[in-house]
Amino acid sequence: MKTRVNLVLIGFIFFLQGCSYYSFSGVSIPAHLNTIAIPLAEDQSVGPLTLLDESLTELMIERFVQQTRLTLVEDGTEADLLLTAQITRYTNAPTSVTGQERAQYNRVTISVAAQYMNQVDDDVLRRTFSGFDDYDALEGGLEAEESAALAALENIADDLFTAATSNW
Repeated sequence: MKTRVNLVLIGFIFFLQGCSYYSFSGVSIPAHLNTIAIPLAEDQSVGPLTLLDESLTELMIERFVQQTRLTLVEDGTEADLLLTAQITRYTNAPTSVTGQERAQYNRVTISVAAQYMNQVDDDVLRRTFSGFDDYDALEGGLEAEESAALAALENIADDLFTAATSNW
């Protein structure tokens, strides 16, 4: 009789663990959440680079589609989860100066305000993420700045994904 109770208890524990999704990458999404919408990010910064909004959106979609079981949907009103992002700040400032008083290295810093809405459980999480990357200002030019901006966005997308899939 005692063995039977123990088996039932163990079975119940396994049942409860099956109620949420977990992977060894640390991603934990409740089983009742199946879809996500990620509309185009808004670029509210006054940065000189274009397409930051599209790059950030693509990076976020890539992470959520490839690293979770969630299905991407276009319509935010039909999604279980809705992730929105606004690029709020873009700076490009020198980090080191040469003997001729010219910037040797510059740092691109980007800030993003994100909102992660669980529309099934009516839960909203908000947070600001920042990322940066340095580049050689003397040799790289605009191409190096764009590469640094993309690296900063990749860091932000990684941090945002980690926060969203670990309950912020």
